[in-house]
Amino acid sequence: MVLGLELNKDRDIERIHGSGVNTLDIEPVEARYMLSGGSDGVIVLYDLENSSRQPYYTCKAVCSVGRNHPDVHKYSVETVQWYPHDTGMFTSSSFDKTLKVWDTNTLQTADIFNFEETVYSHHMSPVATKHCLVAVGTRGPKVQLCDLKSGSCSHILQGHRQEILAVSWSPRCEYILATASADSRVKLWDVRRASGCLFTLDQHNGKKSQAVESANTAHNGKVNGLCFTSDGLHLLTVGTDNRMRLWNSSNGENTLVNYGKVCNDSRKALKFTVSNGCSSEFVFVPYGSTIAVYTIYSGEQITMLKGHYKSVDCCVFQSHFQELYSGSRDCNILAWVPSLYEPVPDNDEPTTKSQLNPAFEDAWSSSDEEG
Repeated sequence: MVLGLELNKDRDIERIHGSGVNTLDIEPVEARYMLSGGSDGVIVLYDLENSSRQPYYTCKAVCSVGRNHPDVHKYSVETVQWYPHDTGMFTSSSFDKTLKVWDTNTLQTADIFNFEETVYSHHMSPVATKHCLVAVGTRGPKVQLCDLKSGSCSHILQGHRQEILAVSWSPRCEYILATASADSRVKLWDVRRASGCLFTLDQHNGKKSQAVESANTAHNGKVNGLCFTSDGLHLLTVGTDNRMRLWNSSNGENTLVNYGKVCNDSRKALKFTVSNGCSSEFVFVPYGSTIAVYTIYSGEQITMLKGHYKSVDCCVFQSHFQELYSGSRDCNILAWVPSLYEPVPDNDEPTTKSQLNPAFEDAWSSSDEEG
């Protein structure tokens, strides 16, 4: 059976962005508010809740940091992220070499971190209770760790040779960080350790017979996307070699799952996402103007979501309603919902339980088949 995600015909997202949408984030507390960041520096905050209770509704923009806002980013916003523990604060980073910490209620900056280089990506740990570090990837080869408590960049991780295109904290351990670089490498770090680096992922799993040239590389091209599975046990990476790889995050082993060709010519971070709370696990990857959906552990391509008419740069999964949101250079944000039923057969038989799409059954429900 096919995982049926389709464009949500009942839900529109108010179109505010006048240029491409680079980044989306849904706050983890209520999963109600979504941030988006645009190529023109604009940030928009949306309310995803249907307060009207009408079947057809538009997700309204609650507020935005527009071009006339005194603290607006001068250039493209590459990453937005909610503070993981409450909706009173969010962060944004930009090609204007800054990371900004915002007070959601006043829409003013509470803090600004300035860097010497363009900022490609940043991330706060979704699970940290003992630290307030923001990992920042810039055009330089050093990974910077900024401390929200002290307001300074406390720590630098050295080891990459080129720009850092993506950073992601583990959802399992608050001290484990993954970083992806244009040097074809992905490193995992324990930020408590003096040396920092735990291991560098090797696509060949240490087999010496492979060309020395590609030793200790995760991809044969720039690595521009990272995403942990929701349990943190595995890490997905994408590279400009048109490959996606699945790694065991505790020992760094390449699991050798084959997803086929995953087209990726993005020169910056590609923001992809995984499902959460489904009985099967899926990964959603921007693929030109579509979004490709794969089963994580078998590598099977389930479907291509078609609806945007220019390149998709980001997508984010909303686990409460099992919905996907995507942002594109066509300036639109689209909502995708699971279609729970297979097309009903022509002979008008009553729909049986087996026609329910298994991917979206409640992950906690025990069906008879599961012994």
